[in-house]
Amino acid sequence: MSGTMTAIDEIALSGTKDGKITVSTISEPYGKESGSVASIGISLQGRAEEPDWKVHIPKANIDAVIAALQEAKKSL
Repeated sequence: MSGTMTAIDEIALSGTKDGKITVSTISEPYGKESGSVASIGISLQGRAEEPDWKVHIPKANIDAVIAALQEAKKSL
């Protein structure tokens, strides 16, 4: 990652003792002039700076991902 990361929120991961969900934004994550992304990290042991899983979502896809998560929530 070469861009600037800005932390947005850190959430306790349900079902774990120390797990965390982190949400941040990253400017130019893949080098100069690459599009900014929202980054979601999952850390099972509470190491927010070194997540076990991470996903980058481009700004253009955030609304669709939120809608899909809301639908997933309804079916749980």
